[in-house]
Amino acid sequence: MAALARVRALFSRRTLRADLIAGVVLGVESVPDGLAAGLLAGVNPLAGLYSYLYGMVGAAFFTSTALLTVQSTGSMALVVGDAGLSTLPDPQRALFTLSVLTGVLLVIAGLAGVGKLVRFAPTAVMTGFLMAVGVNIVLGQLSSATGYAGRGDNRVVRTVDTLLHIGQWMPATTLTSTITILSIVVLLRTRLGALGMVVAVVIGSVVAALLNSWVSTPVPTIGQLVMVPSALPALALPDPAQIPVLLVPALSLAFVCIVQGAGVARGLPHPDGGATDPSRDVIGQGIGNIVAGLFRGMPAGGSMSASLLVVQAGGKTRLSLFVAGAVMAVVLIVAAPVVAATAMPALAGLLIVVGAASLTPARVRSVIGTGPLQTTVMAVTFVLTLLIPLQYAVIAGIGLGFVLFIARQSGRTRLRLLEFEGGGMREADPPPSVPGGDVIVLQPYGSLFFASAPVFEAQLPEVTPASARSIVIVRLRGVDDVGIAFSRVLIRYAEKLRAVDGDLMIVASEATLLAELAATGAVAALGAENVYAGTAWHGQTLARAIRDARARLAAHPDRPDASS
Repeated sequence: MAALARVRALFSRRTLRADLIAGVVLGVESVPDGLAAGLLAGVNPLAGLYSYLYGMVGAAFFTSTALLTVQSTGSMALVVGDAGLSTLPDPQRALFTLSVLTGVLLVIAGLAGVGKLVRFAPTAVMTGFLMAVGVNIVLGQLSSATGYAGRGDNRVVRTVDTLLHIGQWMPATTLTSTITILSIVVLLRTRLGALGMVVAVVIGSVVAALLNSWVSTPVPTIGQLVMVPSALPALALPDPAQIPVLLVPALSLAFVCIVQGAGVARGLPHPDGGATDPSRDVIGQGIGNIVAGLFRGMPAGGSMSASLLVVQAGGKTRLSLFVAGAVMAVVLIVAAPVVAATAMPALAGLLIVVGAASLTPARVRSVIGTGPLQTTVMAVTFVLTLLIPLQYAVIAGIGLGFVLFIARQSGRTRLRLLEFEGGGMREADPPPSVPGGDVIVLQPYGSLFFASAPVFEAQLPEVTPASARSIVIVRLRGVDDVGIAFSRVLIRYAEKLRAVDGDLMIVASEATLLAELAATGAVAALGAENVYAGTAWHGQTLARAIRDARARLAAHPDRPDASS
């Protein structure tokens, strides 16, 4: 019944007209964009078109965010371009297999609830990555835009080589891409809006057709590279034998898809009133990739530009996405000759504008404002993404993200001294060394796990000969996981105190932490009598530990200040 209600909602008279208009706008605009995505990835441009069609429609059945439009994005196209598919025995089938494999990984991740973990993707890493993707898009299209194939190991080197050989640029090709870029810049400011990009590609292709009538080196078109059939693609099965080779780029694509899709979904309105489920959106994108791969399309993910286009065109429900798919299918079947006549430099010009528009200095400034650590991570990610294949840059970015998270968490570990007076409690900085014959209470804040353990140890008051017969109580309220490293810190500190006839006591409120301290040997090393299990009442167990510590001091007359 719920499914039937959702279907009926798609055909509501209140939203039908708006969805039809938005769907037509998105469908028409997606044809040149899809071809450009294939060009950007260095594969058959039709694979980009099929990805836009089938990825979008397949995902629309399952995503929780109604207007989340799943199409091949610039960053995903670049990862595909760097995956080395051309070196495999069957590059075309490898591409379809990569799409399906990426989709399977996304579905598994979505079912595992990975959408909830998206918040751990550091902004600094993603900013550096996305800025470099924008630059890579622009640099990667210079060859198609100028007709000169730059030489070098990466896009930066090839760009330098291209700029050093301006005299070898093809005039007709360069003129076509330049006119397309200028047309987009002008038309975007008119009432055409996003459709101005479609018109600009048409203008560029007409210019190319006119130039081809009298130049010796013709401007390349889609039809010169591939045959554009007047039919939808046939089903293509993936090749399981290629999965091991494609696993790394598939993992990179899945990560980019998860993070970008979540970012797009957060920035979209929800006119249907439904709640957004990040994990369900991941599953939807996964199914979109599987469908795209089965119908000869390249990998796809949540596209901010396409999603915003639907919103700006007035789309209200996911019906607009199905209408867009139908429009694309009609264009493929009815207007295949027009698609074949699309000039490659015109598509390159479109991509150059898209890449340049994705560079957002304000976002870079916001990361710089957060401090040198985040700025360094952003800069390193940016440089790596420019210089190495994107699938490895994504993995390096994930590693940097973990390093950044650990560094930030360990840097927040703080140790405070608790002082009691007149029935109240206050905090102060710990003394540089443990005073002799006294009871002091220390309260750590922040993470105590893994890399934080050395930070905690460095803040502990030093144990000196003057610390004789002293008792230190460490209060661990609300802490449920510390790890072996922290337990070893406690054991070492207890040994130092014992060497001067002192003791270390622990007050812990969480049963899981007490079990962990026992399992790691800390309870045995400190002595069970020195480990206190806290209760729900704040301060009750701590007060008991303090009384016991003072009683222990008073029981030894040879302790300094025992009477206090």
